[in-house]
Amino acid sequence: MKYVQTQKAPAAIGPYSQGVIVNNLFYSSGQIPLTPEGTLVEGTIEEQTHQVFKNVRAVLEEAGASFATVVKTTVFLTNLENFSAVNAIYSDYFEDHRPARSCVEVSRLPKDAEIEIEVVALVK
Repeated sequence: MKYVQTQKAPAAIGPYSQGVIVNNLFYSSGQIPLTPEGTLVEGTIEEQTHQVFKNVRAVLEEAGASFATVVKTTVFLTNLENFSAVNAIYSDYFEDHRPARSCVEVSRLPKDAEIEIEVVALVK
């Protein structure tokens, strides 16, 4: 098992790592809209979603993976009314690649973020 850590994404805010590689699979921790410096992006759901994807990209790259190698995502939203807006941005990052996905509404996320995304990806 190998732990993944990059300064290009926010540090873990608890006793966990940004991600772990086991065999040829990378499992990310959930990414919320924190800047790499740890500041919460408090703008629109679109701004928050783009920050989450910047963080996801950073940990994927550090692991030797990419959006093209993602096999599963889980999206957590505090308001499913944002589903369409998140879906539009999600499509920009995955384009023609369509990993399996779950999307659930939750009552609250760390730092009162509105969105969190975790991924599982194949490592090159």
